Amino acid sequence: MTPTFLIIPGLRDHVENHWQTLLAAELPQACIVPPLEQDKLSCAARLDAIDDALAAIQGPVVIVAHSAGCMMVAHWAARSAARGTPRAIQAALLVAPADLETPMPAGYPTVDVLDSHGWLPVPRAPLPFPSIVAASSNDPLAQLERTRSFASDWGSQLVALGPMGHVNPASGHGHWPQARELVQQALALSAATA
Repeated sequence: MTPTFLIIPGLRDHVENHWQTLLAAELPQACIVPPLEQDKLSCAARLDAIDDALAAIQGPVVIVAHSAGCMMVAHWAARSAARGTPRAIQAALLVAPADLETPMPAGYPTVDVLDSHGWLPVPRAPLPFPSIVAASSNDPLAQLERTRSFASDWGSQLVALGPMGHVNPASGHGHWPQARELVQQALALSAATA
């Protein structure tokens, strides 16, 4: 059965020329977690939006997350496990996880604001599905060693991308063919662990 690809953007939500948006248009079955209309910084509201998107999907799911979307996946997995309501996920591709525990550049929420909205601490438990963390060596939102630590704690395979910034349109990554290759690697990882 062909999986549905659930695209989970970061805090900036839907960006028309973002590689995630373009990838969703290319994949045979894909849906994007819709942007929030209110409580945009609420971690709980973001997790509810993931639950709502998953409830509308029949069959296997592959998650493709970017930036704070990766942290949403970690929070979602932890919350699902705590509630005893895990949803089977075939695999996940987590690209350029934003390190929400460390101060980010101007224009992004502060650590205190993120903490007050339920984002901290970032869950470090192993994810209950195969996953790949794709990390840039010069991401302004996460030091490579911190990303390596997240990947290790989550039980994810780390793919070092080299210097690619935050892997977003601002760093020149609108159409990004490597995303499709990484999705295939995540599917292969899933098949190998089945």
